[in-house]
Amino acid sequence: MNQPATRLAYIDWLRVFAILGVLFYHSARPFIPDDPWHINNPDKSNLLDEFNFFLSRFRMPLLFFLSGAVTWYMVKKRTAGSFILLRLKRLFLPLVAGMLLIIPPQVYMERKHQGYTGSLLDFYSQLFSSGPYPEGNISWHHLWFIAYLFLYDILFAPFFTWCKTSGADGFKRFLSKLSKGKWIYLLMVPSVLIYTAGILHYPETNALVDDPVYFIYWLLFVLAGFVCLVEPTLLNSLERNRRLSLSLAFLLLLLINSLRWNDYNWFDGSHDTNSWFTWLFLARQPVHTWLWVFALVGYGKKYLNRSHSILPYINQLIYPFYILHQTIIVILAYYVVQTPDTIFFKWVFLTLTTLFLCLFIFHLFIRPFPAIGILFGMKSDSKKKS
Repeated sequence: MNQPATRLAYIDWLRVFAILGVLFYHSARPFIPDDPWHINNPDKSNLLDEFNFFLSRFRMPLLFFLSGAVTWYMVKKRTAGSFILLRLKRLFLPLVAGMLLIIPPQVYMERKHQGYTGSLLDFYSQLFSSGPYPEGNISWHHLWFIAYLFLYDILFAPFFTWCKTSGADGFKRFLSKLSKGKWIYLLMVPSVLIYTAGILHYPETNALVDDPVYFIYWLLFVLAGFVCLVEPTLLNSLERNRRLSLSLAFLLLLLINSLRWNDYNWFDGSHDTNSWFTWLFLARQPVHTWLWVFALVGYGKKYLNRSHSILPYINQLIYPFYILHQTIIVILAYYVVQTPDTIFFKWVFLTLTTLFLCLFIFHLFIRPFPAIGILFGMKSDSKKKS
């Protein structure tokens, strides 16, 4: 089957919605019970906790899936070497710049929240001598996503570029068979097995060196997104099966929440690996996540494949927005949690103010200056004055 010649609009729209989900999620973190975040509000909200629980089912997996899909457009006209150079420029450079410039103010505000009394200049002077976070102050915080994606692209650059050669024709025929009927759901099986087998021993850390299960877990979403663009009949299958994916995701959400809300002790924490119930419990999260990702991509392909004059601008904005947003949230939250306002008003204020500040910073101080834009992963020719 012919490969798509141009970027698919629904991929970009879904990425926008996923980033907005990240914004809503991080803005709510100060108010979540039993969630010691960087800044914490004295009062907590169980309803925001439920909202974040729902968002956490798919926000990052969808981003990784879409990142894999976008990777196909990057490798189509590049060698493995030129693709690696591109990822060094678009991922590694913003990661390093972010860890030196964007993340430190975030950690500084967290330390102030914990009682640190020094100035920002004092904090910076100790940045490299303090060691890695959380004991020290060097961290990538929310930029872990960029670090993981960079490593995936470097490690799999030969595979990505091989997929566009005639040598991959047999692999593509195999993928085409998966697009028949309901076989598309087999894409989730490796991820579910790896997660279920290893999560008790290696919980999520986002720290790379001690995060083997989630490192592979996220990788498989990237690879799934990539192969769906390599063989677009897989995307057709997701669209065709979208109602089934959404129905199963919704029913599983009802089941999980009905047990949670009624305090049903369906997993007592004993981790009895001889019990099938333990494995069933562990498998419910990756299965649920894949169903949401499949449903969102399927419905996106059906209803969002329409371009708009604002989409090129949003595509420029979305990456700098991701890099900036959490630092702005943390800085604002340091002051917001000290006010006597309601939790809902604080969350709305954090969300909207962060959104507008990111837009202003991007439009006024990043987009017009190519040298700064490069530090935020923008294309060197992406500047368009307006």
